[in-house]
Amino acid sequence: MKFSGLAAVVLAWAASCAAQSLAKQGEQVFAKSCATGYCHGVRGGAGGAPRLAGRSFNQAYINGVVTRGIPGTGMASFASVLSPADLVAVVAYVATLNGVVNPDSGPESATPSGPKLTGEAARGARLFADAVRGFGRCSTCHEVGGFGISVAAPIVQVPASVAALKALPTPDVKTGLVDDESMPVLVLSNGKQATLFYDLTSAPPVERNTQPGTVKFTEGSSWKHAAVIGAYNDAELAAILTYLRAATKGS
Repeated sequence: MKFSGLAAVVLAWAASCAAQSLAKQGEQVFAKSCATGYCHGVRGGAGGAPRLAGRSFNQAYINGVVTRGIPGTGMASFASVLSPADLVAVVAYVATLNGVVNPDSGPESATPSGPKLTGEAARGARLFADAVRGFGRCSTCHEVGGFGISVAAPIVQVPASVAALKALPTPDVKTGLVDDESMPVLVLSNGKQATLFYDLTSAPPVERNTQPGTVKFTEGSSWKHAAVIGAYNDAELAAILTYLRAATKGS
């Protein structure tokens, strides 16, 4: 039993070292290929392109963007630009900039999985992450199939219609009061060490970390889901619902 415990510690240490080495390689690739001033800044800071550090992106989302790019923007696909090893490394590095301690390096992290989509579902998938919508796109707050940012809880039940989507209740959204400033919030944790929450005042939501007791939360908010999906028309929302039904089927 003692040996098994020691072996587990050694394996964990080895995995941590491997992850750190991978991220270090990725930092070097990022500096050459991404931190070019007119694109991203050094260490994921803002440059000509948006800031990457501290955005709560998970590794699957980062991999999807680096691999596929974002149509309609300056973010091109790097799948054919970087070698497979460099691609995995730069994804791991950006993941560490977003709080991922030991980013994966296995093949399961290199390729997002999901159902084969066609027709209206495929159109809905494109709309879900449509860069033309800016921060008004669904993937700003929702993650589906490894793509998007998981600000909101995972989608378990897809609304039955566009009307239901617009009228979607949001019981988890509370009202936060900080220094006489009132805002709609999603509370992540409210413990003895810190209070962590998303400020939903504007898009994208801002993750805030405050000292315990400095925020007063009350149930309910005037914030409505319909207010943040105005970038889409009803036909587009219907396509997105079709995509969500296909993507969450069997989950």
